[in-house]
Amino acid sequence: MNKSFTPTVRQLRVFVAVYNLGKLSAAAEQLFVTQSAVSVMIRQMEQGLGARLFDRTTRSLQPTQAAREAVVVAERILRDVDSLGGSFRDLSGLRRGRVCVAVTPTLAAFVMPPVIHRFAALYPDIRVVVDDCAPDQFMSRVMGEHVDFGIGTPEKMLADADLQTLIPDHLSLVCTPDHALAKQKTVRWADLAGHPVITVRPGYGIRPMIDATAAGAGVLLDVVNEVSFLSTALWMTSCGLGASIMPSAFATYSAYPDLVIKTLAGPRVSRDISVVTKRGRSLSAASQSFVDVMHAVLGKPVRASRQAQKAK
Repeated sequence: MNKSFTPTVRQLRVFVAVYNLGKLSAAAEQLFVTQSAVSVMIRQMEQGLGARLFDRTTRSLQPTQAAREAVVVAERILRDVDSLGGSFRDLSGLRRGRVCVAVTPTLAAFVMPPVIHRFAALYPDIRVVVDDCAPDQFMSRVMGEHVDFGIGTPEKMLADADLQTLIPDHLSLVCTPDHALAKQKTVRWADLAGHPVITVRPGYGIRPMIDATAAGAGVLLDVVNEVSFLSTALWMTSCGLGASIMPSAFATYSAYPDLVIKTLAGPRVSRDISVVTKRGRSLSAASQSFVDVMHAVLGKPVRASRQAQKAK
């Protein structure tokens, strides 16, 4: 016996077919190979195992005791291989699987509902797990591979992270239609002087960027309310408590379609929402399909859809 010999799956299939059918020709026909190929593979197995598997007669092959013992193991291996192949086909065919995504609660509130509704309709057998984490935990969830990918805007970029833009975005002023700045064609950071504004708390999320940009533009912001969640800032603005400074996407996809969104200029500050993955890690078929659905759904903002419906 050759101790280094390991039969191939193809050899095992030939062996089982010959064992069950009793003829090389019948096995060759079933497996769509030549009879000589079947004969060669049986001989290779016998040489590798160091045992005769079949006693040859003029009309058929009779399995030996070694063959009767080996066929039990061979059939079990082939069942496992076929099961594994079926599992891979289910995963690649999106008939089974799981998608795990990290996203901050505020972002999840407008990104996830329409996407999950569409994804569930297209792929009902794929389970979606949402890890709603705090902003300072976002990158660690992605880089630690606790999730398949993340959706957000990293506060600090890491060298081993990849970003794919999902929603192009900028810091904007969000206000009611009757606000003093609502009618201006362009709103600059310097124009915010003297106007009460609402934004997130110091040191939290986008606040350091807002403070640094305002300081660079030479304006001292009159912050009248500091919040933990941009959703709170939105309802405060809708109630007339002051304009809000935030990425425009949060207002675009919000439940307040009447609010006016003005991208702040001088300077214009990008805050794109991205799909964040760990560099070198490939997305599964299910995860890639989820990303594709996000691009399809979020390519048309909810605000635009509502305005179109009103026009009808």
